[in-house]
Formats: sequence, C-alpha cells, structure tokens
Amino acid sequence: MHVAALILAAGGSQRLGRPKQLEPWGGGTLLEHVIRQTTAFPVDEVWVVLGAHFDEIIERIEFDGASVIENPEWDEGIASSIRVGLDALTQLSRCESALIVLGDQPNISPEIVEELLVSHGRSKAPVTVPKYRYNRGNPVVVDRSLWPRLMSLEGDDGAARLWQAHPEWINEVWFSELGPRDIDTDVDVSELKPRNSA
Repeated sequence: MHVAALILAAGGSQRLGRPKQLEPWGGGTLLEHVIRQTTAFPVDEVWVVLGAHFDEIIERIEFDGASVIENPEWDEGIASSIRVGLDALTQLSRCESALIVLGDQPNISPEIVEELLVSHGRSKAPVTVPKYRYNRGNPVVVDRSLWPRLMSLEGDDGAARLWQAHPEWINEVWFSELGPRDIDTDVDVSELKPRNSA
C-alpha cells in the first residue's frame, strides 16, 4: 500500500497569537518537529499544506524532503486545507491512501501510526480512524476512492461529520491512551514543549 502523509499546517494560530508553525520546539520549530516525526512514519511521501504566514514559514523551515502545497483559502478553515491537499495528491501522486496529520500535534506515536496503517491494509473500509480511550482523533487514513467526497467539505469541522454520517466507511482502531493534544495556547506550549526548547 503506497501511502502519502498530508500534514495540515495552514492555520493562522489566532488563539496562540503568533505562528505556531514557527514555535521553538526541540532545537527547531514545531512544524519541523512534526515533519521529522511524520517522515519517520511508514509512509512513502510527505506533503505539507501551508497557508497563513506562508512566505515567513517557507524562509525559516527546513522541510527535509517534504513537498509544499499552498492553500490560499486557509482562513476558511481546515476543510480548505483538506481540499487543496487532496487535490494536489490527486494530480501529483500515485499513492493509494493518504495519512492526514495535523501540523499542531507534536506527540503522535509511531506505533499508533503503524498499527493504523496495518489495520487499514487488512480492512475493506476506505477510512481508518483511531479511537483514543473515549473519542475518535487523528491521524486518519483515507483511501483515494474517497478523496472526492472529502474535497467537498467546507468550513472548520474537518471530516468528523462525514464519518458520523457514514459509519459503513469506518474501520475504527481502539487505543487505551488519550489522544495527542493540539498546540493552541501558551498553556499547551508550556505543558508539551520539550525541555531543551528555547
């Protein structure tokens, strides 16, 4: 199974008040950390969707071989990044599935990703989602056959409503731990930032 990882990192970081993509993180930036983390997953390609602060991020980030997709409609919400990212993969990649990763989740376990991908390969369902203890979360694996449906999403809800409306699409993998946290506020930064960060 040929898998492309799609990192969604186009948001404007309104709650944090500064570009979270450039937040100092483990000797680099938060986005660089997520790119390195994702590159270590069992995937064949890594793509990053950028939007807000595009020029500044391009100048300051080391992408480690990941390809960049610009989302000019980033302020619409996460659905626009899913649309733009999957459209680029449709045109430029031969991958069979996309692993959709959030660019502000720095602590995604490689073991969880591996288990998701193995389960997805065995399942006949087009979508594999993790369920962390009580709630579904990310990252999510989506077959190419379903990308046109995701590309019809609008707003800032992501794909959760689509999954709820179509349970027959879903292969759910349960994990006992809590899901990875987003970096949205200074409290998240202080609680999750590695000790060696500035």
